[in-house]
Amino acid sequence: MEQIELTAVPRTGRGNGPARRLRQSGQIPAILYGPGSEPRPIAVPARDLEHAFQKGNIRRTIFALHLQNGTGGSHLAVIKELQTHPVTGRFLHVDFYEIDLNRKLRVSIPLLPQGKAKGEELGGMLQIIEREIEVLCLPRQIPERLEVDVTPLGIGETLHVRDLRLPEGVELPPGVNYTVITIVSPKAEAAPAAAATEAEAPAQEAGAAEKAEEPSGAA
Repeated sequence: MEQIELTAVPRTGRGNGPARRLRQSGQIPAILYGPGSEPRPIAVPARDLEHAFQKGNIRRTIFALHLQNGTGGSHLAVIKELQTHPVTGRFLHVDFYEIDLNRKLRVSIPLLPQGKAKGEELGGMLQIIEREIEVLCLPRQIPERLEVDVTPLGIGETLHVRDLRLPEGVELPPGVNYTVITIVSPKAEAAPAAAATEAEAPAQEAGAAEKAEEPSGAA
């Protein structure tokens, strides 16, 4: 897992006004929190965060936050929440979660299906139920993604999260075993479409009957 250095400064103003002025000055409002410490309002340079975003998936990046302006200290953290503008995509606010390199985190990693399933060759359709799964691991062992071989799956067969081969040091939270991938039968795909067509027919017939019963207008 990549580590990126990031300078941060404490901030005092709260609310939309101070946050807007921070963004106009090239800073992003943020907060740093974690177990055993009080939440700390900070700001980080927008340009540095954008550069980190361009380098890779910042949700799976460790940030070394160097606090300036007299507070001092360096804190390792990961991004827990990132708010962006719905139109421009610009960063609006960041939640940094302070971590201990020797303590496991619960994180989400993306699933990447590999190969063509046996069931697809027979006309079935691959259906991805979960595109990400939650795992427990140490911060430096967080995988970028988990590649899943789907070639053995036949029509009607499913892959559960417990079937996945996880990298060393990565484990599932206790008590979970949900479906992540399944191969749907072509008949199962056709059934909803046929049901929708059958449901539309009576409605169309009823509409035609109503029109037939309408009295003609006076000459």
